[in-house]
Amino acid sequence: MVHLKYMPSYTLVKLLRTRATTLEGLDTSVIPIEPATTSYRIKIHQRDGKLAQKNVRRCQRPMTAAYAFTNYRSHGQTIPYVIVDIGSPPTGTLSLFILYVALSRSSGRDSIRLLWDFKDEPLGASHDPELTAEDERLENLDKIIQEWYLRLFPGQALGQE
Repeated sequence: MVHLKYMPSYTLVKLLRTRATTLEGLDTSVIPIEPATTSYRIKIHQRDGKLAQKNVRRCQRPMTAAYAFTNYRSHGQTIPYVIVDIGSPPTGTLSLFILYVALSRSSGRDSIRLLWDFKDEPLGASHDPELTAEDERLENLDKIIQEWYLRLFPGQALGQE
């Protein structure tokens, strides 16, 4: 067992895969985590009935084992327990498609949690006109291919052998 005289300035964590910038003097995939320090003033009832105030200083390492990825990466996956952040993205806008993908990855409502409250406006919005136009374009293309296939192979539906 090692007993430290002073708390370390940083905790170094080596990640298996990361895109984080390599810091000078550290190996690839090593990330420093700085402790978070908070001070509180608390009131304590003493034995003589008087109220005393004390200063408390807490130092902790803000680490939680977790795995995160974008909603794009989550397509087609069912994840046992999900925490979803459906706040406004740093770039672009929050669409119904993004919401659907993010909220439908869990196996049920008992295993999904929202990171924080969100604004209701995106839920009442209509679909992105560009996505609707692309969907219609693909449907038309599917009809054209079906007709073309039936002209080439009369009486045989597409997908039959």
